[in-house]
Amino acid sequence: MFPRLAHSATNYAATLPGPQGPLVAFLAEVAITFLLMSVILRASNSPRLGRFTGLFAGALVATYITFEAPLSGMSMNPARTFGSAFVPRLFDTLWIYITAPLIGMLLAAEVYLRRRGIGRVFCAKLHHQNAHRCIFRCAYGEMQATDN
Repeated sequence: MFPRLAHSATNYAATLPGPQGPLVAFLAEVAITFLLMSVILRASNSPRLGRFTGLFAGALVATYITFEAPLSGMSMNPARTFGSAFVPRLFDTLWIYITAPLIGMLLAAEVYLRRRGIGRVFCAKLHHQNAHRCIFRCAYGEMQATDN
């Protein structure tokens, strides 16, 4: 169906570090994940900004695809990265796309907790403006009563 994607000239559509190498790719993946998670945590836990969380995340992803992809290949999804690396057996830099996002997200969560406190984490659900119940330990109502 897509013969060019199954060709070695296209690296089988595998996510690979850019010409600057694996270290730059690793640092770039940590940085973009940290920033994305920081923005999501800040926006989703704010009564004023919560409804725009998806827009902020989408704008960052579009920016990353445009400007950061040449550095790291722009994984964003370890499962997709693994899937495209499986057939050609391109596993030598797969560790970047599994560890860097985890480190970036954990760092962002730690910074958020240290700066804002556990009392400012209201809910993990990104969208409450619907008829579906929240399955998390939700304090969305409390957030609406606060002024961030």
